[in-house]
Amino acid sequence: MLLYDTMARAKEPFVPRGDPITIYVCGITPYDTTHLGHAFTYVFYDTLIRYLRYRGHQTRYVQNVTDVDDDILRKSKELGIPWNELAAEQTRLYQEDMAALNVLPPDVFPRATQEIPGMIEIIEMLLRKGYAYRVDGNVYFEVKRDPSFGRLSGLHRSEMLPVANEMGNNPNDPRKKDPLDFVLWQESAPDEPEWPSPWGPGRPGWHIECSAMALRYLGETIDIHGGGSDLVFPHHESEIVQSENYTGRHPFVRYWVHTAMVYLGGKKMSKSLGNLVMVRELLSRFDGDSIRTLLLSHHHTEPWSYDELQLKEASTLAAFLARAAAGSARKLDRPAYQSDEGAVFLSAMEDDLDTPMALEALRQLAEKIQRGRVNGLPVPQARQLLRELAGVLGLMLG
Repeated sequence: MLLYDTMARAKEPFVPRGDPITIYVCGITPYDTTHLGHAFTYVFYDTLIRYLRYRGHQTRYVQNVTDVDDDILRKSKELGIPWNELAAEQTRLYQEDMAALNVLPPDVFPRATQEIPGMIEIIEMLLRKGYAYRVDGNVYFEVKRDPSFGRLSGLHRSEMLPVANEMGNNPNDPRKKDPLDFVLWQESAPDEPEWPSPWGPGRPGWHIECSAMALRYLGETIDIHGGGSDLVFPHHESEIVQSENYTGRHPFVRYWVHTAMVYLGGKKMSKSLGNLVMVRELLSRFDGDSIRTLLLSHHHTEPWSYDELQLKEASTLAAFLARAAAGSARKLDRPAYQSDEGAVFLSAMEDDLDTPMALEALRQLAEKIQRGRVNGLPVPQARQLLRELAGVLGLMLG
């Protein structure tokens, strides 16, 4: 099986270390969920896990919730509700949306606010090793201490700062040695939540949260780590240096797998721009299979723009597959029905989860079933294969 590895910048053969295969995906910051960009990432990872299990592997999947963050605090003030109530409600809505898209829940779904002791432990070690420094109640990672910083994104130093600033970095913080140094722990403002620490009351930085949760639940080296491609820098870049310098430079991640951005009106779909297509609104007009089919009709490495005409076409295809699969669900003896379409499906999935090609194989198999019905030929084994392979893609088919 080939997977596109962001670090290698190429498709690489995926060779598991053993079972379970460990997978960590950066989850939501719950203040305005769930948009189609979220769904594209989490449906892809759900499909990857389903396929790995179909191949006979066990998996252990961790997806976090960043339930304290500048954006959550800002939004809670705008709405006039407590930050933790906003985070809890938005997390609940996200879980409902994922269930409607037939996304399996992760094995572990930790909240950042419940993992702060682990973050403090990592920060203390980074301070002792000299990779971090304290100024007043803040602690920073000193990026110049690790020359490998930047190897995931491939960005030159001159390119890093503008990207980091767009993602919340404060280059004008007078306590920093370098504008690129990132926060591990920060003093809380008087009206912000705070937790005790050796450096005074405060709250964790963004990047340390994921390192702490990944290391706790999956160990020092993870098989697959991912999220949206907008997280490559600075978030995942920062995770690497703080994690590897904490553990003693054990490789943090074996394969970095990212999903491309979803656009609307020529601009990346994002909360900050407000150009969001919300899954909940789409679910009021289309079923989960239709939305999932739309998402899987795009390769996970290729950016795409939302178009409702595409969603209607996906809905038509999902309904066609469901009609073809309809009939007795009686379990048939193996070997299952063999077909060229089945071979094409498996070949597509082996090639970096080419879900558009896999969907096309299902469409052709469904056409064969319909032709068989018209000609009075028995098709129960073909229906069984269609249901089985559609299930690998997470399609319920009615």
